[in-house]
Amino acid sequence: MSVRLTWVQPEDLVGHELRQAAQDGRDAREIEERWYAAGGAPAPDRAGASEPPAPPRLRALAEQLLDELSLLERPLEADEPTGLDEIVAACPHWPGPPEAAPVIGQDRLHAAWLGRAAGCLLGKPVEKLPLEAIRALARATGNWPLTTWFTARGVPAGLLAAHPWNRRSAPTSLAENIDGMPEDDDLNYPLLTLLLLQRHGRSFTTADVARLWLDELPAGRTFTAERIAYGNLLAGVEPPDTARFRNPFREWIGAQIRADVHGWTHPGDPAGAAAQAHRDAVLTHTGNGVYGAMFAAAALAVAAGGESDVHGCLAAGLRVVPPRSRYARAIRLGIETARTEGEFDAVVDRLHAVYAGTHHWVHVLPNAALLAAALTHADGDFTRSVGCAVSGGWDTDSNGATAGALAGALAGGPDALPEQWTAPLKNRLATSVPGFDRTGFDTLAALTHQEALRP
Repeated sequence: MSVRLTWVQPEDLVGHELRQAAQDGRDAREIEERWYAAGGAPAPDRAGASEPPAPPRLRALAEQLLDELSLLERPLEADEPTGLDEIVAACPHWPGPPEAAPVIGQDRLHAAWLGRAAGCLLGKPVEKLPLEAIRALARATGNWPLTTWFTARGVPAGLLAAHPWNRRSAPTSLAENIDGMPEDDDLNYPLLTLLLLQRHGRSFTTADVARLWLDELPAGRTFTAERIAYGNLLAGVEPPDTARFRNPFREWIGAQIRADVHGWTHPGDPAGAAAQAHRDAVLTHTGNGVYGAMFAAAALAVAAGGESDVHGCLAAGLRVVPPRSRYARAIRLGIETARTEGEFDAVVDRLHAVYAGTHHWVHVLPNAALLAAALTHADGDFTRSVGCAVSGGWDTDSNGATAGALAGALAGGPDALPEQWTAPLKNRLATSVPGFDRTGFDTLAALTHQEALRP
């Protein structure tokens, strides 16, 4: 009997790296031919591991080809650097330091935490489902466009059989089952960032992030790039090489979902937030994956300052991303599409036409485009922000979480959020991060406020 860990089997990683090579403009045709000639398979479409395990000869070849793929010339690297100095140099409108940083109140942080939790929870039962399934399940209960939680009540049995809910999340995230905020990596990582700042302050290093993970983050609670980097740390690989060594997920969404607290603790200072998020992100990601964290942190920093609308937040996020990068193009595409299409379903259809055939559903680029489109279309309205973000498919819980965090911060306080989203959370969340299980969102806001005030 074998153990099939997701996101780590070398025979599965090759297919993901071949896809990433095609997106990077690397010429991997010869390597690809050797892989398939030897009996290798493409990467699993939605699952994290294929069945059955590869024979030893194929696994050995997979490891060899992963190393060969890492040596291929990267033609886009000049436009998509990973080092912070190079990123700043590539950004002609990099923000300057604020003349006087606004003072953030606990209420705004409380709303941001609640918004992140509610948006994440909305997306959990449909994570991994294709777009047509999400639409069918919601329409079956009259919940389209999305304005409330998903429910199994009233959904025809045949539809549920054809499109079952996410099996791990349905017991805790459907309307009839919600009892507080269940554990999710989209909440675990902000908690870890809060713990990081409590222990090391704003001068933390990437190595501090790595040590914190090894001390406090169970390996089984990591996924994709984070799981690869975690394994690399255990094998003695030093950061930032942890982000590159046999890591085909280095431009996926993981770093973007870790950025919130970096933004919330830099109100009105998008450059400071982006630089802090960069030190976190490079443990696991490169290029566009890092830009996702920097963009989110900068946008959330402006939202935390309370002196801009959602469109100003998105514009601030773009200023910390190299403008010739694919990430910047994805954000611009999302914004422009939302501005030109009246119905959000049409916006989503256009984005899926661009990305669905070429990018994995967890890759940062399609999700960034969708996030920007959802926030633009919703124009600051909380329900529409999380509803649009989740209704577009792909990484539903992560997009819902980031959209909810930003819309919540802009709302200014928990009382400004619709009670239908906040009451079921019952002011508590479950987590495996030590010291935070069953903590209230008001307490998290107070702890985050302390870090925002710390020099």
